[in-house]
Amino acid sequence: MIVKKISLAVTALFSLSMFAQETAEVSRELKPEVKLSYLDSIKSTFKKDDLAAKVDSLWMNELVSLDIYDDLTKDIQTINKDVTVDEELPTELLKQRLAAMNAKSPFEIEYNQGLENIIKSFLKNRKKSFSRLMALSEYYFPIFEETFAKEKVPLEIKYLAVVESALNPKAVSKMGATGLWQFMYGTGKQYSLKIDSYIDERSDPLKATAACSDYLSRMFNIFNDWELVLASYNSGPGNVTKAIRRSGGKTGYWDIRNYLPKETQGYVPAFYATMYLFEYHKEHGINPERAVVKNFETDTVAIKNQMSFKQIADLLDMPQSQLQLLNPSYKLNVVPAYHGEQNFLRLPKDKIAAFVSNEDKIYAYVKHESEFKTIPSRLAMKIAPKGRPVRNTQSLEVSKDKEIQFYKVQKGDNLGAIADKYNVNISDLKKWNNLKSNAIALGRSLKIKSDVDTSAKVVKEPKAIPAIEKNTEEAVASADDNDKVSIQTVEYVVLAGDNLGSIAKKFGTTIADLKELNDLSSNNIGLGKTLVVSKIVTEIREPVSTAIASNSVDSFKKKAPSAKNAGEDYYVKKGDSLYSISKKYPGVTISDIKKWNGIKDEDIKPGMKLKING
Repeated sequence: MIVKKISLAVTALFSLSMFAQETAEVSRELKPEVKLSYLDSIKSTFKKDDLAAKVDSLWMNELVSLDIYDDLTKDIQTINKDVTVDEELPTELLKQRLAAMNAKSPFEIEYNQGLENIIKSFLKNRKKSFSRLMALSEYYFPIFEETFAKEKVPLEIKYLAVVESALNPKAVSKMGATGLWQFMYGTGKQYSLKIDSYIDERSDPLKATAACSDYLSRMFNIFNDWELVLASYNSGPGNVTKAIRRSGGKTGYWDIRNYLPKETQGYVPAFYATMYLFEYHKEHGINPERAVVKNFETDTVAIKNQMSFKQIADLLDMPQSQLQLLNPSYKLNVVPAYHGEQNFLRLPKDKIAAFVSNEDKIYAYVKHESEFKTIPSRLAMKIAPKGRPVRNTQSLEVSKDKEIQFYKVQKGDNLGAIADKYNVNISDLKKWNNLKSNAIALGRSLKIKSDVDTSAKVVKEPKAIPAIEKNTEEAVASADDNDKVSIQTVEYVVLAGDNLGSIAKKFGTTIADLKELNDLSSNNIGLGKTLVVSKIVTEIREPVSTAIASNSVDSFKKKAPSAKNAGEDYYVKKGDSLYSISKKYPGVTISDIKKWNGIKDEDIKPGMKLKING
């Protein structure tokens, strides 16, 4: 009986193993051949570095979020130093701390009631802002201190960047002052900062800090007093000189303060209040937020050919927001290549290793993309039909519901993570949902608009130009009868407060292009006017009957259907990686899967459900 049972068990196990083998063979036979995009075929040959950059998306968004800058700037301009603020901080204790700060500083820091009021106002209203600012300071302060030490500028001047820009290199004032140190255009040029269509070095932390150090040193040689230097930085040396004359020749800041412009009267006290909060943050329960990336963990590489942030992000599997964080001086998210000049790209050190190890392949991909770019808008205007193109009215009939999505806030969510997931800005999220702060309630539905501004409508033309436009088609198309053209325009409706400069900046074009596209003879535009902001003519080739190699450059001429057009779920299997999963869906990259699923690193587990085109 026992022998019979054993023989039955052995037979069953043998049958199961045979069945599993047959099933595996069938699945191998049924599994379709996956064609790789040129991007993925390039990346599959990259030499990998074991280090992984762990960059917190919320912290990255801090550098492109202007809410602290707006709040702090408004405070400094409107704060009333004569209004007593109810905040627990004994006056005698404050005097002792200010005296301790004064003992180790070249500034004349002394107690007065106005300074106490401003310090208490910051403590009452801006604790959270300073917690975030201290995280940013971990990245920027070492840059400032190194430069100031070389020029013998007091290291405490680093707090001036907090007052000026809230440590945001993209900050732009109403008067046009730009960058961490808020240089006006003329001052930037005076100190040899490059400002052109691609680059604004007023936003470059290293170069702008060097220019600031030079300016401050020159002002100190004039006034021989660092408080007066600060006042002159805010209002200009001329206003300080006039205040000295009006005071009867007094040269102390507190003696001439009432003769200075109103904003400057609160400017130096705001500087001291900032210094105090950074020095005594622990005593007031201000806990600095975590700064994952430090400046010494990054490095630069010289760029040989022009490339966009999108190309770099796709190749190196990193978010574009991180590139914007590390390279704020590039205005159009493009690293240009000038003849005879060198431009640099700053990356985390592990990404530098990947870039340098695979430089030839990276430039080959960039070159390939440039060869298949669409015709520039200026050239398109010269060869395209005169007058308005025929519109596809279906594309205009897009309901607002399709332009708006709703997201329900889940446990652990924050505005930075949600903004990163949908590729939008924190400031836009707050505007769309009437949020006054970054706090969001669990379970709340947030309104999220599409990437393209709802006032901008894309109008697509028919693939083949009608027979009545025959002459124009002959001018555009090549000699090959199979070649046709497709025209695509993007339009924008002028809103209140718009001008050609702001619209050009929004759509990454120039004022000259806008005027040429819309036959404008001046810079004046009327409210409600519809402007063409981009017009592109692209060449359409008939499909080639011969097979195309999956990893060939020519595969870009005929793309396989992308998973981005049809959403589905994928359940992670044992042995899967984000790279192997992305290969199953032509046109999908690792960055796409991370964005759709809110994944910050590449840690996935068997059984985990991933959204493809989530």
